[in-house]
Amino acid sequence: MKNMKVHFIAIGGSAMHNLAIALAKKGYEVSGSDDMIFEPSASRLKSYNLLPSEFGWDESKIQSDLDAVILGMHARPDNPELLRAQQFGLRIYSYPEYIYEQSKDKTRVVIGGSHGKTTITSMILHVLKQSGKDFDYLVGAQIEGFDTMVKSTSEAPVIVIEGDEYLASPIDRRSKFHLYHAHIGVISGIAWDHINVFPTFQNYVDQFSMFIDTIEPGGKLIYCEEDEAVSRVAAESKVDVAKIPYRTPEFSIVNGVTTLEVEDGKVPLEVFGKHNLLNLTAARLVCNSLGIDDHAFYECIQSFKGAARRLELLAANNETSVYKDFAHSPSKLKATIEAVKQQYPDRKLIAVIELHTFSSLNLDFLKEYDGAMELADEAIVFIDKHTFEQKKLTPFTETDVKAGFGNNELKFFNNVEILEGFLSYINYKSKNLLLMSSGNFSGMDLAGLAERATASNKENLND
Repeated sequence: MKNMKVHFIAIGGSAMHNLAIALAKKGYEVSGSDDMIFEPSASRLKSYNLLPSEFGWDESKIQSDLDAVILGMHARPDNPELLRAQQFGLRIYSYPEYIYEQSKDKTRVVIGGSHGKTTITSMILHVLKQSGKDFDYLVGAQIEGFDTMVKSTSEAPVIVIEGDEYLASPIDRRSKFHLYHAHIGVISGIAWDHINVFPTFQNYVDQFSMFIDTIEPGGKLIYCEEDEAVSRVAAESKVDVAKIPYRTPEFSIVNGVTTLEVEDGKVPLEVFGKHNLLNLTAARLVCNSLGIDDHAFYECIQSFKGAARRLELLAANNETSVYKDFAHSPSKLKATIEAVKQQYPDRKLIAVIELHTFSSLNLDFLKEYDGAMELADEAIVFIDKHTFEQKKLTPFTETDVKAGFGNNELKFFNNVEILEGFLSYINYKSKNLLLMSSGNFSGMDLAGLAERATASNKENLND
C-alpha cells in the first residue's frame, strides 16, 4: 500500500503537533512548517524527528505528490504554503476534518460544551484504558498514563473526541465539533465565549443546536439538564437521537475527600467539586453506551486524578493547598472557586485569575464576570500590561475591573513581579491559594510560589 504523505501548515499547535505525531506513529510520511514553535510542542516534535529544521513558511515543501495538507488555525489565509497547495489542487483539511477522515468507520464519541469537555474526555479515556478497551482519541490536555493527546490507528473500533466549538481553520468558519458527525454526543454546558467569532450569546448557542443536528441518526445526546441553555437546545431539537439527561449525583465530603453515594455503596474520589461530579456522570453515561457498566466504571474512576491544569495540586501541607486551574471564562471561574470552597469550608481562599483571552479583554464582555469571584475571601485579577499592547487593545483600569467583577474589594495587578511579590508574602496558615489561567501568568514560577506558600508545614494533608 502507498505510504501516505501529509504536510502540516502550523505544525506547532497543541492539537496539530499531536496529530502529526499520531500519524507518524501510524507510518505516515509527515512534514510540517511553522513561524514559531514553543514548548512542549518543540521538544515533542523533535523526539519524533518532526521538528522543522528552521522556522518560517517554505512553499517548496508543498509538492504535488502530497496526499493531504492539514491547515492549522494559526496560519493566515494568505499563507504561501496554503496558496501553493490550492494552486496544485491538493486536498486541504482542517485537523477536525482529518480526524473525521481517519475515523469514518469507527464509533465516534464527541464531547462538547463551554466547560468540562477536557475533563469528561479524560475520564472516559481513563476508564476505557483501565478496562482494557482499544480506542483512539483526541483530548485537549496531557493525561497521566497517555504519552500523546491524539491517537489514530486503523484497528480501534471507537474514537473519543474533545469537541471544540471554535472555528475549524482560517478558511473553514464552521465549528470544529460540527465536523465529527458523532454517534454519541455530549453537551456539558453553554456559557458565552469566543465573542470575536460569536458576537451574540444566541449566535454562540446556535453552534450547539447545529452540533446536535450533526449527530448520526439513531445516535445519542447526553446532556446536562441542570444547565438551562443546554436543556433548551436539547428540547428544541427534532433530530432522530435518544436524549439522555444527567444531574449532579449524591455525594459527601469528609476530611477533604469527596465520596459518591451510589447503589453499590460509597465511591471515594481523587477529584472534587460539583462541576467534576457532573463531568463524571456524563463520562459514566458515555461508558455505559460503550459497554462498561456502572460497577466497572466506579471501580476505575476512583484512581482518576484529573487532567493537566484542571484543579492540579501544586503543593500542600496540613493546612494549605495550592492549586492551578485552566479556568478563564466566567462560568469556569465561578465553578472552580465554588469547588475549592466546598472542599475546604474551614479555610480562607485566595483566588487569582489571569485574564488574557480576546473575550476577557473586551470591555463589553468584562461584565459577564459579575459575581464570578464572590465566594473567594480574597479576589485578585491579573492582566499583564504587555498583553493589551500585543493584542492592540485599550488597557483596562482598576476601576474597569472592579466594576466588571462587581467587587470593590478586588485587587488588581498588571505587573507580574509585583503580583508574585504580593503572593509570596502572604501568611497562608489556614488558607488555600487558587491560580487560574489559560495562559502562564507571564512566566511566573508557580511551582516555586506553591513551595514557599506551604513551606511552613510539610505534613501531608492526609496525615
